[in-house]
Amino acid sequence: MFGRLMPFEGRFFELFNELAGEIVKGSRELAAMMASFDELERRAFAIETIEKRGDRITHDAIELLHKTFITPLDRDDIHQLVAQSVNLYDIRAVTAETCRLCDLCVACAEQVRAGVAALSNLKEPQATLAVCAEIDRLESEADHVMRAAMAKLSATSPT
Repeated sequence: MFGRLMPFEGRFFELFNELAGEIVKGSRELAAMMASFDELERRAFAIETIEKRGDRITHDAIELLHKTFITPLDRDDIHQLVAQSVNLYDIRAVTAETCRLCDLCVACAEQVRAGVAALSNLKEPQATLAVCAEIDRLESEADHVMRAAMAKLSATSPT
């Protein structure tokens, strides 16, 4: 039944795979920014450039959606403004937890890319489900790291 809802236009999966690749590139650039915390302006520009490529790909997908009767997924734009926030808030150092969250972000982005690639093969739903389970596991780990970082911040903040 799900197969009947999938698009007949194969270009959707090409665009989804391109977009997933940009997500991975952006998450890796963010992780590099947090790991070395140098060349902030160059890295912020690189992230912004990747975001713009992602916006172009999203635009192409939306345009294709308008031309196609059967659509595979609802439009859901998620924009991360972390790189701009680093400059805005004048952050000068990062914690180990920040670096771990960035690593988890990269791992999740890579899993999203794998999941998107698996979507085009509806005869093997186990592959997509396995990717979803791994993303869920990574998200739980990120939640744990975030809570630990918040607790650490609370313990070191002046009262």
